Amino acid sequence: MFPGQGSQRPNMGAAWVSHPSWELVVSLGEALGVDVARLLVGAGPEELRATANAQLATYTLSAMILDAVRRDLSAASLEAAQLTATAGHSLGEYTALHAAGALEAIEGARLVRARGEAMQAAAKAQPGTMAAVIGLGLEEVASACANSSSAWVANDNAPGQVVLAGSAPGVEQAGQAALGLGAKRVIGLQVGGAFHSPFMAAAQGPLDEALASARLAASKCPVVANVDARAHFAGFAAPLSAQLCSRVRWRESLLTLEEMGAQMFVELGPGTELTGMVRRTLGNASRANVATPADIEALGKALEASQRGPDG
Repeated sequence: MFPGQGSQRPNMGAAWVSHPSWELVVSLGEALGVDVARLLVGAGPEELRATANAQLATYTLSAMILDAVRRDLSAASLEAAQLTATAGHSLGEYTALHAAGALEAIEGARLVRARGEAMQAAAKAQPGTMAAVIGLGLEEVASACANSSSAWVANDNAPGQVVLAGSAPGVEQAGQAALGLGAKRVIGLQVGGAFHSPFMAAAQGPLDEALASARLAASKCPVVANVDARAHFAGFAAPLSAQLCSRVRWRESLLTLEEMGAQMFVELGPGTELTGMVRRTLGNASRANVATPADIEALGKALEASQRGPDG
């Protein structure tokens, strides 16, 4: 699993600078003509909050961590890590496609840069915001949005965690309606726009143009898409395009992965938000995350233990 925008934080790449996989950061930066390394170790919170920077930095770090895991896991751990499927939350779907062999790292970086710049421009043209509703389900939050002319469900993350997007007044109105329906809290998110809502429509043309020229191959394993929570092996441009203005069906995606036989859910990238969503959605499902080099050894031990089973 690969995280999306919002998981980035200052200095998130510092622990990796001396790792051999850091060469991927350098090569992606050179290919794009962007100092991605500085975004990972030198950018402040405001610079990283900018959509174009946040997306490129998060994608690059996650792709680099994937490379490091493949380099560093022992043969026994790699044998235990039989890949059932990949999935990514919003932006993370691009990294998931790279992990599944459908998208080369540099090609993915080019797409992510085009996507981030298009979304940043759309947000500037039509400013918006997002808020997380805690303690209500999807249908209740959708009902709260029905009372607002400019708020929509953007992310169905986990039971009791649904995200709104829209205009600031619209999100405020829908949030108040959600509280009236029994929500525990409504938490405003520090984001650059109303993502996964009609407010991103202006970004659709530039993204579709970038997707049309991208080299997307068939994947080596299924990729569970945000827009329909279904496994795909090809035809990825259409789900990526639809994802821009559509709800992220992450809770349903986790259920799909469980139905497909996934036994351990591993998050590669900054933060632990996705593994938290696994816990809330799937209960005691095995989970792990890799955000620093030290996490790779722990992942290897967990994978080998899962292969041995409870009796060793």
